[in-house]
Amino acid sequence: MGTWQLVLVGLVMLLGLYGVVIPGVPGPPIVWAGTLWWSMTERSATAWAVLAGATGVLLLAQAVVWLLPPRRIKVAGVTRRAFLVAGSAGIAGFFVVPLLGAALGFMAGLYGVERRRLGGHGEAWASMRNVMRALGTSVLVSLFACLLVVGAGVG
Repeated sequence: MGTWQLVLVGLVMLLGLYGVVIPGVPGPPIVWAGTLWWSMTERSATAWAVLAGATGVLLLAQAVVWLLPPRRIKVAGVTRRAFLVAGSAGIAGFFVVPLLGAALGFMAGLYGVERRRLGGHGEAWASMRNVMRALGTSVLVSLFACLLVVGAGVG
């Protein structure tokens, strides 16, 4: 696999990660497609094992998301910008503090945006809790699963 093809696979996976937090973009299938592309080109036992593991992780995450309450974006009062910043912080946090950093970064990014928007700690904390109850958990599950798949692909 050439350098340019690896860069393109990486960009597809990055698009999939952002697709988790951008409504209307199917993030997990895009991440899986990037993994499939890589494994079809690589054609080694490790590549097929990563693809099988990625398939299992993403299917399990999808089942968990279906079991969680439905997303209520309008009720939560969250802006797309806040969710995009929280998702970006979650992605960065995953690579700074492996595994736990995704959740910590997501919540820290969401809190930071809400604090800037609302002005105070108490209001921002209450808003963050409301958003996490309404839809943050399902997005966090999908984001964490996609980050595990991307991390396995990078590894």
